[in-house]
Amino acid sequence: MSASKRPALGRGLEAILGDIDSDYFTSPAFPLIPIDQIESNPYQPRTDFNEDNLYELAESIKHLGLIQPITVRKIDDKKYQLISGERRLRAAKLANLTEIPAFVKDADDDALLEMALVENIQRQDLNAIEIANSYQKLIEEFDLTQEELSSRVGKNRATISNYLRLLNLPPAIQAAIRYDKISMGHARALASIEDEKDLMTIFKKIIDEELSVRKVEQLVSNLKNKKTDNHPTQCQISQKAENIIKNIKEKYNIEAKSKLTTKGKVVVQLKFNNDEEMEDFFNIFLNE
Repeated sequence: MSASKRPALGRGLEAILGDIDSDYFTSPAFPLIPIDQIESNPYQPRTDFNEDNLYELAESIKHLGLIQPITVRKIDDKKYQLISGERRLRAAKLANLTEIPAFVKDADDDALLEMALVENIQRQDLNAIEIANSYQKLIEEFDLTQEELSSRVGKNRATISNYLRLLNLPPAIQAAIRYDKISMGHARALASIEDEKDLMTIFKKIIDEELSVRKVEQLVSNLKNKKTDNHPTQCQISQKAENIIKNIKEKYNIEAKSKLTTKGKVVVQLKFNNDEEMEDFFNIFLNE
C-alpha cells in the first residue's frame, strides 16, 4: 500500500469523523443493524478484553440500552465490517441483542486501518504491548518515521520509541506486560539490557520479589557498571587497535579504522575503492 495515497493521521476517531454532538448518538440517524451481519475488523489491534468488564457492560446495555453506536462500513446489502466499537459489539452479543445502532461510514481498506489504529492509540485502557503494536503497524503500513508518527498522533517521540522497544523483549516478558504482572516502568528498564540471560534473571526477580521500578533501575545500572569494569578501558583497546590500523594503512595503502563495541570488542573496518582493490589486498594478505 502506498503511503502517498493515504490521508494524514488524525488525533483520535473524532478527528476522523468530525465534530459530532453527543445527542446525535441517540438520534434516528443511526440505523439498527443486525449483529449477525457485522464482521470483525481485520486490523483491530486490540486483542485483550477483560471478561468481567464485558459482562458489566452487557448488564448495563440490558437495562439502559447502547447509548453510543458502533462505527461500521458497508460491504454489501447484508454485510458490514466493524471500524470501531469492538468492546461494545461483544457486550451487545452477551446482552443477547440482535440489532445494534451504528454509524455507517464509507471507508476503503486504508481508511479502515487508520481509523482502527488511531482510535486504539488514543484509548486509556490499552496495555503497553497493544499500544506498541499499534505504533508499529502505523509505521509499517503508512511508511512513517518515528518523528513523523510523533507529530501525527500527538505523542512524544521518546514515548513512541520506548513503546516500540517493548516489542524486542522475549515473549514471556511481553505476556507479563499484557497481563499487568509488570509495569511500563519495569519494562522500560528491562528493555535496556542487551544480554538475554541477564534480562531473564532480573525479570524473574521482579516477579518473585515484587521489586519496585526504582529497585529494578538500580539493578540494571549496577549490572552495566559491572560489565564495564570487567572489560579493558576503551583507551587501552583503542591504542592497540590503532597500532594495527596504522600498520595496515602504511603497508597496504588502504583506508582502515577501528571501532569499539559496547561489549568491549574491537571491529576493524577496511574501505576499498572497488572489488579489484579488495581482491588484491586479500590475495596479498592471505599469501603472506
